[in-house]
Amino acid sequence: MRIFIIAVLFLVSNINYAQIQNDTIKLNRLLKELEINASLADKKTPISFTNIKKIEIDKINFGKDIPYVIKNTPSIVSSSDAGTGIGYTNFRLRGSDQTRINVTINGIPINDSESQGVWWVNMPDLVSSVEEIQIQRGVGTSTNGASAFGGTINLKTNTINPLPYFNSRNTIGSFNTFKRSASFGTGNMNGFSFDGRISKVNSDGYIDRASADLESYYLSANYVGDDEIINIINFKGNEVTYQAWYGVPKNYLENDSLRTYNYYTYKNEIDNYTQDHYQLHYKKQLNNNRFFNFSAHHTLGEGYYEQEKLNESLSDYGLSDLYFGNDTVSTTNLVRRKWLDNDFTGAIYSFENSLDKAKFILGGSYNIYRGKHFGNVIWSQFTSDGSYPHRYYNNKSTKTDNNLYAKINYEFNQSISMFVDVQSRNISYDFEGFDEDNTSLTNLNQKLNFLNPKIGINFDNNDKRSYLYFGKAEKEPSRNDYVDSEYNKYPKSEKLYNVELGHEIKNSASMISINGYFMYYEDQLVNTGKLNDVGAYIRTNVDESYRTGVEITGISNFGNGFLFNGSLSISDNKITRYDEYVDNWDPPYEQTIITHENVDLAFSPNIIYSSTFEKTFNNGIQIALNSKYVGEQFIDNTSSDERKLDDYFVNNLILSYNINFFNFSNSKITLVVNNIFDELYANNAWTYRYYSEGYDPRADDPYTNLNSDNSYSMSSYFPQAGRNYMLSLNIGL
Repeated sequence: MRIFIIAVLFLVSNINYAQIQNDTIKLNRLLKELEINASLADKKTPISFTNIKKIEIDKINFGKDIPYVIKNTPSIVSSSDAGTGIGYTNFRLRGSDQTRINVTINGIPINDSESQGVWWVNMPDLVSSVEEIQIQRGVGTSTNGASAFGGTINLKTNTINPLPYFNSRNTIGSFNTFKRSASFGTGNMNGFSFDGRISKVNSDGYIDRASADLESYYLSANYVGDDEIINIINFKGNEVTYQAWYGVPKNYLENDSLRTYNYYTYKNEIDNYTQDHYQLHYKKQLNNNRFFNFSAHHTLGEGYYEQEKLNESLSDYGLSDLYFGNDTVSTTNLVRRKWLDNDFTGAIYSFENSLDKAKFILGGSYNIYRGKHFGNVIWSQFTSDGSYPHRYYNNKSTKTDNNLYAKINYEFNQSISMFVDVQSRNISYDFEGFDEDNTSLTNLNQKLNFLNPKIGINFDNNDKRSYLYFGKAEKEPSRNDYVDSEYNKYPKSEKLYNVELGHEIKNSASMISINGYFMYYEDQLVNTGKLNDVGAYIRTNVDESYRTGVEITGISNFGNGFLFNGSLSISDNKITRYDEYVDNWDPPYEQTIITHENVDLAFSPNIIYSSTFEKTFNNGIQIALNSKYVGEQFIDNTSSDERKLDDYFVNNLILSYNINFFNFSNSKITLVVNNIFDELYANNAWTYRYYSEGYDPRADDPYTNLNSDNSYSMSSYFPQAGRNYMLSLNIGL
């Protein structure tokens, strides 16, 4: 029904076309004045950041998720469980994973409040409704949501378009990949406008059975008055994804027939989740120098992942042993579903006042998260009464986050300005009930207070820009860190002290920037292999660790339609000292403690290079070569060559041609050859190390390898697709 209403409004808007043309200049001016996001950086903000505009996004938008849209920006490494960039995807920025990277959409926090991760699969084809992406590296500016610890990703959805439009994006590719989407807008109708998008993406995946069935829509209703804008936005996604989380044994990577192996074989081993986002934005110009922004949001999420489990103990699921004559049955094969039912609600606000030499922003947010975690056994081989589903664990949680910040940018003169930013976060986190191991979580309550200052100085002289920045961030542990911790020995919050020093030179044809950074951590939480008092693995605070490096970015327009855009990141990422705990499968089963000093942080390559060479011809043909090199990276914190990812160099070729398709003036056909040189590589992995003198598990477990120190490693890798193709047809008015 909503789609039908928007379609009618789209047709009606053509009646007002003459009025739209007259209002376009006025509307664009007002939008420029009012579209303020207090979290975004500009050229006077002394931090390292990259903006990706819609024109660049559209060139690589073929159905893959945000991690693959931003993968060629500095210090980014992207990965995909299915090996195609569709389905479950993730990325790291300067080696920091997504739980340490704050993500907002129109200023609204997106990270899950408990796990602190971002699940892009829940927002399929969101990129088709994104106008601009800003990536801040390091602590950055104060923002809403979890404190930015490795970086910040700000997504801004489509701006209000004063003219009516329609476009359709259709892609077909390898692995039975299909993307179909349509976007439309009414343009300005006496201050009102409506925009929308519907999308469907399907792919079988490169890995066996790693299929994805994704659907989404995006709707917005907008009002532009003389000095105010109101946006109401609703976007929703549903994903059904066959699990490929377990990865591929290391020994299978060199065998073409085994390289796509998937551990899961149960026919319904799926993840099924729906997420529904509602946003209300109000922007008011009080006078020429003062602006007020207010946003309210509500996100609903519900879904499960289904698993087949073999030879499970009945007692682990709160079930009693069964008796058949003289036989006692204490284990069973079963199918279970682990559910998450949550909602996230809040408001954000900011007030901006500009004086002769100073711009002042006061902002903040209040958010509350409520989550229900529960698991059901929906079938078992042996049952006493046949009553299913059987609820075997159930707990609920509440988390509030109150954030307040003040920012001042003071200009000493036209070239020199100082930036001061202070943020206060107050967090309350409660959960109660029983987790899946039937461990009591009753009455856990954490209250945390963080104060995060930032200060910097910026020198901007038209064609040159230099800056110096210092920022502090503090971040709370995740849900699993609390749940798995030893009784009354909760982990400490992590602290980060970040220094950035940069210089940029540009002219009408080229730009080069060099940014050096130092990120020093106190109490960073890392995997050490340590067990808690009930035998679960926990992340442990390590006293000292750091990341330091340099990022070089360059853009050059050589003329005649030839453009180069590239970046090079060189870094050193270390833990000063920590104790590794290695399981021992032999009696008395005590863990072996190994002390490591000056070892590399896991998943932190020392070299990352990316570039795009692009040539545009007068006849509407464009050729682009996207390249990405990632140096070797270790998959645990031991710097062992036996547990690492090899370096890789991947190139994608894009050929596009602007066409006149009937009366559609803005149309393009594009052929993409991904991984054109058929590089065989893996870009993510996990590992588990242990000792076992009495039993050699390699014959029974293809994931296990023997190490040179006589320990064993169960290691799993995520190989990516070799050469593959995508053909896209975009049709637009």
